[in-house]
Amino acid sequence: MPYFTNNSRSAPAGPASTASSMGDISADITISSPPEDSISDLVFSKKSDLLAVASWDKRVRIYNVSGTGANSGKAIYPHEGPVLSVAWSDDGGKLASGGTDNAARLWDVTTGQSTQVAAHDNPIRSVRWFTPQGANAQMVITGSWDKTVKYWDLRQQQPAGSVELLERVYTMDVSRDLLAIGTAEKHIQVINLKNPGTIFESRISPLTWQTRVVTCFPDASGVAIGGAEGRCAFIYLDAKNSSSEFTFKCHRVARARGAGTNVYGVNAISFHPVHGTFSTAGADGTFHYWDKDSRTKTRGFPHVGGIISATGFNRTGSIFAYAISYDWSKGHQYNTPTYPNKIMLHRVGDEEAKRKDATKY
Repeated sequence: MPYFTNNSRSAPAGPASTASSMGDISADITISSPPEDSISDLVFSKKSDLLAVASWDKRVRIYNVSGTGANSGKAIYPHEGPVLSVAWSDDGGKLASGGTDNAARLWDVTTGQSTQVAAHDNPIRSVRWFTPQGANAQMVITGSWDKTVKYWDLRQQQPAGSVELLERVYTMDVSRDLLAIGTAEKHIQVINLKNPGTIFESRISPLTWQTRVVTCFPDASGVAIGGAEGRCAFIYLDAKNSSSEFTFKCHRVARARGAGTNVYGVNAISFHPVHGTFSTAGADGTFHYWDKDSRTKTRGFPHVGGIISATGFNRTGSIFAYAISYDWSKGHQYNTPTYPNKIMLHRVGDEEAKRKDATKY
């Protein structure tokens, strides 16, 4: 069976390939002083070598990570509950974080201080940034389990705007003027940030099970969706590209005995900042690099020793960070004290994440 399946019955599936050499993780570097509980999110600054990490231990940690993988702790600040999301401002000067204390906080790189800047009635699942039209300063976007998205002008205490959603926010991402939101009950809701108070489009995910992650294409033309059934879907916002939409299987492992396949959730999708290829990582404890345009896997990697809960490339694409951590998909009883909890740094090889010519296979 091919990895890739076209969502349109009338269009050919196009080139597909399972061919890729196995990558090497033996030299991957462990970050010192990791969080003390499960890692929920991580993100690199677009302007510096800073890596922010959110954890269920109620803290946000910031690390210095060089292009060689050398790393050291820079700062740490608390929330009053587990932290679920972190996001850097475009200029790299501020970090937003949100969590189960129903609050979003802002950490300033220059002063090293954090302050509360947002609040919801229920936990904040995701935080992002955007620049309103005609403005010279960014706003923070918060998505919550209270079924709302709110926009926060950091110069005032009350939200600058709010949008009612169909369900609880599970995942959210921004690229340019595109805000994509994955909620409970498989709703994918899209907002054009030129008109931030209105839902631009709502649709049901083409995947069968719960949405785990949504990631916007770098050019804002569409959205990648990762699901609990070990599949991803790529959808486009322009109807003329609908025939190019597809789903593909990943993070599934053939059973050692008997027929069938063990299915694992896709927890993270990250785009390479230079090549435009992307990574997937999941509860099967593996990550892979893919090229969506040629629909090929560019590199696969072996099991890392535990569930991968979050991933991200640094600003140059030379470092790929992944968190080995429990993802809470099976409840609290599986979060044992012996479960691994660490952040790894993979130095991306020259050929690992580059686009492949599908005609070669």
